[in-house]
Amino acid sequence: MEEKAYFCPNCRSNRTKFRVYATTSQSFMKEPVTGEIYSMADPVPVEDAEPTIGCLVCGFAGNEMRFVKQAEREPRMASPTNPAY
Repeated sequence: MEEKAYFCPNCRSNRTKFRVYATTSQSFMKEPVTGEIYSMADPVPVEDAEPTIGCLVCGFAGNEMRFVKQAEREPRMASPTNPAY
């Protein structure tokens, strides 16, 4: 995952709440007549070329570059944190 800002290209309101989806592969063997599983291997992580990111606001999921490019197209300007009261 890149250390860059994200912005959801779908709802266009979320810049902070995201989820990364990890893919695993798991092999198993079934009884051909009953369908009962009789052997199951441990899950093995599958390396993706680019991680899949999900927006926790609207549920949209897509590749990481879609979120990065949307943030680059609509940058968020830093606001001053020292208000004058």
